[in-house]
Amino acid sequence: MADSVPVRCPSCRRENAFTPPTFPCACGAPLTMPVLRGGVPVEILHRTWQASWVEVRCEVCGRQDEWPAPEAGCVCGTVVRVPVAPAPTPPPPNFPSPGGRARPAPRTQPDAGPPPAPQRPAFRPVTIRTARDCVTAAAQYLKWLGFADIARTQERTASGVDLRGTGVVAQVDPTTRSTGLREVECVWLNGLTDSAIAVFFSLAGYARDARSRADDLHIPLFVMDLTGTPQPVNDAADELITYGARRR
Repeated sequence: MADSVPVRCPSCRRENAFTPPTFPCACGAPLTMPVLRGGVPVEILHRTWQASWVEVRCEVCGRQDEWPAPEAGCVCGTVVRVPVAPAPTPPPPNFPSPGGRARPAPRTQPDAGPPPAPQRPAFRPVTIRTARDCVTAAAQYLKWLGFADIARTQERTASGVDLRGTGVVAQVDPTTRSTGLREVECVWLNGLTDSAIAVFFSLAGYARDARSRADDLHIPLFVMDLTGTPQPVNDAADELITYGARRR
């Protein structure tokens, strides 16, 4: 668990202990939000989607992604956004060190290759006539990909998660409108929370910005036809089909 840091409330001036959140990077390493010690927290008076994200670089793999901006609440009711240290720019492999000698390039391990693709029988689709059929078809498809214990949520939550299983969460959009950006990002956040792969199934396809964001976050997207057979939309979906639950 990350060490707590003091955060002073700008309203009542009370100092509260705050533990920065930790998320799993795409490389598998835990990434703790690098809270800026001594930084001035900003009271959240009006939320915007853009201000709710912050760019942070993983110290293990060097990948820089957008993550939920850390927020802290005070007993007085004030909610603040805690500032994060800016991501440092990594030096090139042969950047001279302070002693004048070039740093050696990191040694790379030989590529062991991806795990072999699992052998599966042909997928048996579920004909879609209702919204419930869409969820059933998606559940059957995730089981076919090798995910265990796939079950519907008791009732659709505000986050929109319809299916959960071992190592996977999924949302199904059975409407006739294109799935939007917010829905794709919400299922991704649920995947982060559960340390699981987030997958999306849509009957009508995806808006352009939703598709682009899913590509950036490596979220598998599928569209479903009325025969109940999901079709991959992006590279992440193709990869999931190839390796199934082993993709984790």
